[in-house]
Amino acid sequence: MKHALTITVKALLDSGATGMFMDREMAKKHGFRITKLERLLKVRNVDRTENSRGNITHQVKVNVFYKNYVERMRIDMCNLGKVEVILGMSWLQAHNLEINWKTGEVKMMRCPPLCKRNLAVKKDIEQRKKIGKRIRNVEKTDRNKWE
Repeated sequence: MKHALTITVKALLDSGATGMFMDREMAKKHGFRITKLERLLKVRNVDRTENSRGNITHQVKVNVFYKNYVERMRIDMCNLGKVEVILGMSWLQAHNLEINWKTGEVKMMRCPPLCKRNLAVKKDIEQRKKIGKRIRNVEKTDRNKWE
């Protein structure tokens, strides 16, 4: 069984972007499983000109974790430069975030039902890990009694 890679990235919340994007070089560097798209997607700049860094030809599937939130999503890959991940308007509209612009705090209180289901799955996994730790501790204690 292959273990999942966990990395920490900073995502740019960009209401001017239409989708969700990950930097191609970052994805390759961390060994994400990259999937080729059936059709390429043209990338346009704010001024509607074609992006000089090329089109979107691949995507990745990732689990996104933020505080108590978890979501499985597909992210298109393109050359972003210094930005690692961009979460654009489609994602922002679906999640309807609460943002405190003074402190930078982001609350995910109005997520779509799918996210709430994923949150329940994450809580179940965490609960199982706690139970597993308790069982291992009991086994250690019992073993020490008999030695």
